[in-house]
Amino acid sequence: MKSVGIVVEYNPFHNGHAYHVNEAKKASDAEIVVAVMSGYFLQRGEPAFASKWARTKMALAGGVDIVIELPYAFATQKAEIFASGAISILHELNVDSICFGSEEGKIESFLELLDFYREHEDELNHLIKQEIKKGVSYPKAAANAFQQIKKAHILDLSLPNNILGFHYVKALQDKKSSIKPLTIARTKSGYHDPLPNDASIASATSIRNQFIETKNLHAIKPFVPDSTFQILNEEYEMTGKLVHWEDFFHLLKYRLLTTTPDDLNAIYEIEEGIEYRLVDKIKQARSFQQFFELVKTKRFTWTRLQRMCTHILTNAKKTELHEAHESKTASYIRLLGMTEKGQSYLNQRKKALNLPLISNYSKEHHRLLKHDVIAAHTYAMAFPSPIREQFIQMEYTQYPIQFFGSSFSK
Repeated sequence: MKSVGIVVEYNPFHNGHAYHVNEAKKASDAEIVVAVMSGYFLQRGEPAFASKWARTKMALAGGVDIVIELPYAFATQKAEIFASGAISILHELNVDSICFGSEEGKIESFLELLDFYREHEDELNHLIKQEIKKGVSYPKAAANAFQQIKKAHILDLSLPNNILGFHYVKALQDKKSSIKPLTIARTKSGYHDPLPNDASIASATSIRNQFIETKNLHAIKPFVPDSTFQILNEEYEMTGKLVHWEDFFHLLKYRLLTTTPDDLNAIYEIEEGIEYRLVDKIKQARSFQQFFELVKTKRFTWTRLQRMCTHILTNAKKTELHEAHESKTASYIRLLGMTEKGQSYLNQRKKALNLPLISNYSKEHHRLLKHDVIAAHTYAMAFPSPIREQFIQMEYTQYPIQFFGSSFSK
């Protein structure tokens, strides 16, 4: 069976994602869609809107055949590390191609820029470091560095999906993978659009904002498939909330006010004395939004600060995550869900896997898997008892969700 891989967050799964799944299958002529999906905390350092189990159901109902969790060690990272972890899983699963959405929409532009990068790698890396010292974000620094050397039109690396796409094709080349890269153009909504600007297509950011502002799920119904709306509604009725950063502000404040600067400095991504600024500003803040408005600087972007705060919540240490990133390869494959076709695909390939395929945490004790579990425990703290205990227990007892026919089973 021919397969196509996609890298996703589905926060939540919306009509644009459904379009991506369908177009990926068309572009690759694949029968099987394999999604590598972030767990409870995401690439921009945000908590997921809904649980990874609910988002797995959305994916399966939306046309995905296999959902694999991208480990925390890669999911909450800058584009290069995020991409290397995701590609390593798709490479191990032997997918035929990967299809990603991009603002550019033409794979030739990514391949051309990768060739240019290889030719000027040392010079570009030096320029990127110089740009970052000026206080600009990494995406902007990369875009500026490329533009300084290559004056002609190049792929715009200041755009979020373009820069992820560039790192996907770079990771494929680094691994000498035979996976064929494909891309489709994003349509109608931008990744960071704060509000919907189309009748049926909206970014995940604008969908979340719609709900947060209205507290009414029906406000987002035009922008998501019926299956997503039903799954979100079930989760909302069960838990009483859909999650955002304000739900963790009290925990973050506690961590910052009860952890020494030396211990904070051991947390991944904490550097340049930012721990002192974080502790100082948290004393004044009465909400997460206010805290970030106080602490944000030109040097430390909102996204970078969110990732820092995520690592503070989960107590993720530099020593542990640096070790994970050196290999640029995930060390296990955690299966979250599958269709009947997906199960058949895995059965054909699992004997050839070089990594453990994990279907239940209680039977595994992988050293880096603990970060996924800590992330689940942290996420559960957003909820009152007994929902909190249910979320924690699911991390140990939940087997992959099966979507056979038109219904879910466990």
